Amino acid sequence: MTAPPQAAAPATAVRAARPRHRGRGRTFALTVAVLGGLLLVSLTAGLGIGSVHVPPGEVWSIVAHALGADLGPEPVASPARETIVLTVRAPRVLLGAVVGAGLAVVGTAMQALVRNPLAEPYLLGVSSGASLGAVVVVVFGLSLFGPVSLSVAAFAGALLTLLLVYVTARAGGRITSVRLVLSGVAVAAVLTAVMHLLLLTADRGNQAREILSWTLGGLGGVRWQTLWLPTAGLVLGIGVLLVQSRSLNLLLAGEEAATTMGLDVARFRVRMFVLLSLVTGVLVAAAGPIGFVGLIMPHIVRLLVGGDHRRVLPTAALAGAVFLVWADIAARTIAAPMEIPVGVLTALCGGPFFLWLMRRDARRGTERGVA
Repeated sequence: MTAPPQAAAPATAVRAARPRHRGRGRTFALTVAVLGGLLLVSLTAGLGIGSVHVPPGEVWSIVAHALGADLGPEPVASPARETIVLTVRAPRVLLGAVVGAGLAVVGTAMQALVRNPLAEPYLLGVSSGASLGAVVVVVFGLSLFGPVSLSVAAFAGALLTLLLVYVTARAGGRITSVRLVLSGVAVAAVLTAVMHLLLLTADRGNQAREILSWTLGGLGGVRWQTLWLPTAGLVLGIGVLLVQSRSLNLLLAGEEAATTMGLDVARFRVRMFVLLSLVTGVLVAAAGPIGFVGLIMPHIVRLLVGGDHRRVLPTAALAGAVFLVWADIAARTIAAPMEIPVGVLTALCGGPFFLWLMRRDARRGTERGVA
């Protein structure tokens, strides 16, 4: 006798909440170890590569001396190189690792929440609000918060956008994920139009160039004093998502199965959308809207460790950090002394991947239809 349809849903959801293959455990440990080593190598390369080359041994001698754990009787680097490594490059490299990890984690969660492999961190229009905030600061010359005025305005714009999307998506006291996403698309279109209008009516021609550079994403100009905020956002986001990883796994089995297992899907999605948008707003305020990191990293990671979010989330964080650190290295060395916005290089990598992903999904849909 076959089981009734209602009995199949809990079993499917339980399987989704558990690792699909026990052999994934070793693969996960090996992948994390390899990515951890690659991240260490990437950070070393980021600190050493530039107009002034600093050998790896000298890089770690400088870092160890700064941490009070000298590797030798005295530091071998000159004061000028210490300044280059610790003051100029270190905050930038660490910001790249933090932003890359954060975007990859947010993209992973977004794809699970909407069950769409093409979802990415800017789905709810947060990047458009952040960009408009930055445009307002540049066009009107606002400097209320000193050198961090642009970042503060970008985060404020992202936060206000989230509130606007939340209000417009609410109907009858309820918010559905479909209305939330559609509201995000609509609000983003309006904010982008306002931003372009401000740029067209700006008095100074160099303002458009400055804003264009910011909207393409970049890691330059970061200071140690401002690095703590995106780092805190990353830690908060990863922590909450790891706690909620079982619920994310349940969504992979479908809404009905997740509901059967006791998950309030609508409320869970709204809470996660708010959290992810806030984390994205912090990351965008720090580095601008760097695209495609949150789209391509989750798919690459799932090929390595499977779909269980208890494994995907930490692995995606490491992969995103490695990817963006190397993208930034390329951005500041390929056309030196000119610096290419890092978002241009991530788009060059992510665009073809996005097209391949669309073709793959279309081909799978055709095969299922034939079957």
